[in-house]
Amino acid sequence: MQRTRGFTLIELMIVVAIIAILAAIAVPWWGRYTYRARRADAQKLLVHVAQAEERFYTDYNHYPLTATSLGYAVNAPFSENGYYQLSLAPSSSASAGQGYVATATPQGPQADDKCGNLSIDSTGQKLPDPTNTSANSNGRCW
Repeated sequence: MQRTRGFTLIELMIVVAIIAILAAIAVPWWGRYTYRARRADAQKLLVHVAQAEERFYTDYNHYPLTATSLGYAVNAPFSENGYYQLSLAPSSSASAGQGYVATATPQGPQADDKCGNLSIDSTGQKLPDPTNTSANSNGRCW
């Protein structure tokens, strides 16, 4: 009797099981990676706002608290890719017009990121800082 060539059902099931194990490992890593990649959208926005605030301060000797004063079309603009929305507030530790806090709030698919809101203030302090282990559990926030 001549044997036919091909794969047995057991061999195919082993291959399917190996692919399932690899997928189970890769999918969570991919999800965490996409959060970290999208976080760069907020970092870029906040650094741009901080630079614009400093340029404005150089000319007028106070920090504006509206994004429209910095050249944005709307007062609460979104980041370039739309994953974060900007808000500006006065700094609690400075007198009026002498400090600001720019905050990027995650939107849409980024809303579940462990870092949460990212912010930078007029002194250059970035939050959440690297010592916040729960916020930085998926890579450094800044």
